[in-house]
Amino acid sequence: MSIQDTLKQLGLEIPPVPAALAAYIPSKRSGNLIFTSGQLPLVAGKLRKTGKVGREVSLEEAKEEAKQCVLNALATTLLHIESLDKIKSIVKLGVFVAGTPEFTEQHLVANGASELLGAIFGDKGKHARFAIGVSSLPLDASVELEMVAEVE
Repeated sequence: MSIQDTLKQLGLEIPPVPAALAAYIPSKRSGNLIFTSGQLPLVAGKLRKTGKVGREVSLEEAKEEAKQCVLNALATTLLHIESLDKIKSIVKLGVFVAGTPEFTEQHLVANGASELLGAIFGDKGKHARFAIGVSSLPLDASVELEMVAEVE
């Protein structure tokens, strides 16, 4: 089954590439690797939720935001390849979570992204990862994600 068919089956679609918010490009290819810039959970150029995880944003909402970050990262990856079927492996994710000082479940927020990549790519979606708590993110986002993918 193609990745596009899998996305349809999951009820998902790849959004347009979010506009860069500062002086950077959305992603860059080097050899067979594509590195995405940090992706916020933007939908049509806006955040659905703002605030800190553990206060304004629940753990479950943050997991959903992480999934949107993945879709945005995949959109930027498509700037360099003609189809997501050209992805051989998701190599690494970096997930930043803006939470309250007492919030310590960044790894569970990141699971939203990791589980979605597994659902989309199967074994090709297995990756190394880090999840870090931070005091704030651009636009008061709760989650930001970067991704490295190996492509054909």
